[in-house]
Amino acid sequence: MGGQTAQMSFWDRPLHAMTEAFTAAGFRISVISEPPYVPEARELFPEEFREITGTRFLCFLFFVLEAG
Repeated sequence: MGGQTAQMSFWDRPLHAMTEAFTAAGFRISVISEPPYVPEARELFPEEFREITGTRFLCFLFFVLEAG
């Protein structure tokens, strides 16, 4: 990330579990975005991209939350 090493942690849950957790905590979801992968990713991870034909590859979902 920007030339620096970073430890990543993942919250691997179904989408409904994430949205329910946010709303149960009193947040309103105003945006959910799924950014496209960078073109270099297909070259770096050919096995993962073998079946993908479109421009979307679910890697990250970003949520914009507003306090309720």
